[in-house]
Amino acid sequence: MANIVAIGECMVELSLLGDGAAGLGYAGDVFNTAVYLSRFGDHVDFVSAVGSDDPFSQDILNRLAQEGVSASLVAEVDGKLPGLYAIARDADGERRFFYWREQSPFRQMFDRGDFDRIRSALVASDLIFLSGITQAVIGEAGRRNLHALLADAKSMGVQIAFDPNYRPRLWGSPASARQVMEEIAPYCSLISASQPDLDAMCGADASTVLGDWANCGVEVVKRHEDRTVEVFLDGHVYRLPAPEGVRATDTTGAGDSFNAGYISARLSGQGPEASVAAGRHISAAVVQHFGAIISVEDMPRP
Repeated sequence: MANIVAIGECMVELSLLGDGAAGLGYAGDVFNTAVYLSRFGDHVDFVSAVGSDDPFSQDILNRLAQEGVSASLVAEVDGKLPGLYAIARDADGERRFFYWREQSPFRQMFDRGDFDRIRSALVASDLIFLSGITQAVIGEAGRRNLHALLADAKSMGVQIAFDPNYRPRLWGSPASARQVMEEIAPYCSLISASQPDLDAMCGADASTVLGDWANCGVEVVKRHEDRTVEVFLDGHVYRLPAPEGVRATDTTGAGDSFNAGYISARLSGQGPEASVAAGRHISAAVVQHFGAIISVEDMPRP
C-alpha cells in the first residue's frame, strides 16, 4: 500500500439531465483520482479547503470519510462555500462545463505561510499527485509557496505525479499555462497528459515539450485522442494500441480514473504495459456511467 498525498479542489457537481432536472454530486480532477486510488487500497491524504457550517462542505467531508480518504489536511474556512460546476452532455457523452468557483476557499489555500502540517505529510509520502487545474486555481503567489513545498519533498526522494489537465478558461493564454507547466516539470517523476491538452497548450511545439520532459528523466504518459497510449521511460517508448472500444455514456473522469489505475499499478511495482492496462480497465468502466465517480458496486473486477 502506497502513501499518497493528493492536492486539489473538490466542487459541487450538477449533472444536467434534461427537462430542468439535475443530479447532485461532488467531484474535481484530483479528488476523483484520490477516491479511486483509495479504492485500489492506497492510503490517500487530501489537501484542500472547503467551507464551514454548510451542507455542501459537510457532504464533501462525509464523502471523503466514506471513501477512506483522509481529510486531516482539509481546511474548513468560515464564510466560504465550495466551488460549483455543471455538466451538459451531448449524445456521444462528450461534455461542456460551466463553473462558479470564484469564491472557492481552495483559491487561497496556499497564500498563507504556515504549511508545517502539509510539509510534514508531503515529505513522509511515497507520491504527491496534483494537476494543472490545481496550479491555475491557486494563482501565482500560491504556486510559489506550493513549488517550495514540492522542492522539499523531492529533495527527500518523494515522487511527484502531475496531469497538466489544461482548461483554457482558467488561464490568461496557452503561453501562460505552458510556462507554469514547464516550471513544475523539473519537480515531477511522472507526467500523464492527454494529447488534446498538449496540443491546445503547446500547439506545434507539443512533441518538443513532451520530449524535453522525457529527456529530463520524467516518466511521460501520453494519452492520444484515438485512445492509443505512449509511455516514455528511460529512453524507451512503449506504444500501446487502442483497446476494443466501449460506448461512452459520460466521459467525465475518464482521465482521472486512468491516472489512478496507472499510478497505483506503478507504485505496486508493475511495468508500463500492465499499468496502462490497469488505467484503461477502470476508465472503461467509468465512462459507461454518469458522473466522475462511479459507485463501489459498479467498480470493475480486477
